Parts: sequence; structure tokens; C-alpha cells
Amino acid sequence: MARAAVPLSQQQARHFQLAAQGLLQAPSRTATPQALRRCIARMQLLQIDTIHVVARSPYLVLYSRLGPYPQPWLDQALAQAKLFETWAHEACFAPVADLALHRAYNAQARQHWGLAQGQRQHREQRGQLDQLLAHVREVGPVKSSDFARSDTRASAWWGWKDEKQWLEALFATGELMVARRENFQRVYDLPERVHPALATLDLPDTEAVHAAFIEKSVAALGITQARWINDYFRLKPRLKDSDLVDLVGQGVLLRVAVDGWSVPGYVHASNKVLLKQALQDKLLATHTALLSPFDPLIWDRERVQTMFNFDYRLECYTPEAKRQFGYFVLPLLHRGALIGRVDAKALRAEGVFEIRALFLEPGVSLGDDDIEALAAAFKACAEWHGTAQVRITRTAPVALRDKFQRVLRRPI
Repeated sequence: MARAAVPLSQQQARHFQLAAQGLLQAPSRTATPQALRRCIARMQLLQIDTIHVVARSPYLVLYSRLGPYPQPWLDQALAQAKLFETWAHEACFAPVADLALHRAYNAQARQHWGLAQGQRQHREQRGQLDQLLAHVREVGPVKSSDFARSDTRASAWWGWKDEKQWLEALFATGELMVARRENFQRVYDLPERVHPALATLDLPDTEAVHAAFIEKSVAALGITQARWINDYFRLKPRLKDSDLVDLVGQGVLLRVAVDGWSVPGYVHASNKVLLKQALQDKLLATHTALLSPFDPLIWDRERVQTMFNFDYRLECYTPEAKRQFGYFVLPLLHRGALIGRVDAKALRAEGVFEIRALFLEPGVSLGDDDIEALAAAFKACAEWHGTAQVRITRTAPVALRDKFQRVLRRPI
């Protein structure tokens, strides 16, 4: 007999997802390199993006969960082969324990524009790729800046010079890996030199990888609908409830019923303790944080709309005249809810963290303690990324600006 779905309120579901993602409460301990690696393992993936209007996304995602930590720790974890880079949701860091899964899926089944670009280069310019590969084999690790552009033409792949395209093509198909980063530039080397264990690593088949990524997605999300699972690792096709029947029958996944949802939700069995705490209302949301647009909590627009009633779209790729909120807008998490968004910029030369605009969601009002908590979060984030002075230019509602300014002028 099938078990009845466990009932959850919408707030219990939100708090459960935040707890699974490490965003329910502020960190209670000082960050360590080990905690950073555990954080990435918990999320399964850490998306990479080069935009650094505030801090580059992977560093900010970690800060939102760990609090102040030295940014070089992430680079060190990569250089020490505790992490590796891969195409997954997008370009991502992933735990080294999942190396075989990603290598196998990228080679066998993943459909992604980054891989497709690399495969096209292989078909059209295999001779040049072989020459570059021989160069790396002979001289050792290389980065794109080691090669001068030989012409002024803009090539198709973001205007990259040929060598950058070839390096990325070899990375996409696994013939090169990222050994480390220098000033956030990828340094490429042969896989057997980056991860010697690859020589004896058995790669699972596509079906096994697909099943593993389904489980990992559900575990990372805490609670999810079937239709949201595929987006985490960019699996194809989108899943239906019927695809999860066997996993529910085996006890790998638990079915839950969230108030207001017309479809079932799913929880991984490894999160039973969190589920019990959610049902007992023991998951208390106290954290306040600025989130990256590339935070896994925010990745899926439909999911974040359903879970948090928050309609978010990154506008940096939208023409300025058509932007509603700003170039690089950070969702604002406060005590279990996404209450607004901040258009922010780190003016590093001035040492200023400028909040160009702060927008509250409809129906959200802030008391004095909320303003204190938000101002403290702005100040702490600003100090962490080296622009300790916070300047608020505009708020909506307008009256909030003076309230924040008064609080920010005081020691927090």
C-alpha cells in the first residue's frame, strides 16, 4: 500500500528548502576551508560567473552561507584537487567525489551549449586542437593569456582568440581540465596531471549517472516538485511524477503534500531529520543575506516563484532602457522570505559599497529591528568584499533611505 503524502504548510516547505541549502540561519561558527568544501558538497554545484559588480558569484554564494571567509580558500580548494570544474547547470565547481559522474555524463549524455561549442571545434579544427594539446603536454599548464591574439577579428565564441576557443573545446570534451585559477583565469592541464586517479576511475553508464543526479538534486533542494529536478544538473527531459514512482516505492524519495500545491512534492530520504524538524516547526528562519543571482536557491525562475512568491529575472543581459530593477540585482533574503532586491555595485577604488536602489516586494514593510538586521547584513557584506562604506542612493519606498542612513551611521 502506498504511503500517504506527508502534509506541509508553505512556510514549513520554505524553511525546509532554506535549511537544506544552508540559508536558514546565519553561521554559528567561524568559517574554515573544510566548511567551505562541505558547503559546496551540500549544494552539489557552485556556479561560476565572471561578473564582479559586487563579488564574483561563487564567492558571494559561499559568503551567504559561511559568513566572512578568505576568498582564496575557494581557489586553494581547486588547486588542491578538492574540487574540479565542469559543465553542469552551467560552468560549475563540483566536489571531487563526483568527478566520475560528471566526466561520464558530459561524455555520454549531457546536452549543453558549452559542450556543443566544444564539439563543433573538434569537428572543424581537430588539427589545431591536437597541436595545442601537444604543447600543453610538452610545456605544462597554460592559460589563455599565454597566447597573443594573432588578428583583430571578432570570433564567434564571445570574441575569444583562437587559442581560448581551443582550450575551452579541449576542456569541454575532457581532454584538458582546469588545474587552478590565477586572478580568476583558468589554468589548463592534462587530466592525468590534475587528477591522477582518473587513470583508474571507472565511469558509470548514463542510466546510473542520471539516477544519481536525480537523487542529488532532490537532496540539495530539500523539497521539490518533479518538474524542477532536471534543472539542477540540466538533465533531459524534464521529469514527471510517474518517473519517480520507483524511487518513492524504494524509500529513496518521500512524497509530501504542500498546502496550495496541485502536485506532489518530494524529499530525499537523507533529509528525514530536516523533514521531521520542519513538521514540528523547529526550523526557525533567522538569516539575513544578499544572494547572488546565480545562487542555486534562485536558479529556477518557476521554482523560486512557487516557493517564495518571488519573480526574479537577471537583467544584466537586458538593454538598459528595458531594465525594471537594475544591472546586477541581488535578491534579499530576510528571516525565511525573499523580501526585496538590491541593485548594488562595489566601487573598489573609493572603498564604497553603493546600494543604487533597494526595492521591497509588494506588501512588505520593515520594522526597526528589520532595518537593523538588513543594515548589519549590508555592512558585513561590504566589509567582507573590501568596500566598507555603505552608501544608499535610492529606496522604494523612498522613506526607507533616511531610516537606513541613520542606522548605517551608527556602529553596528
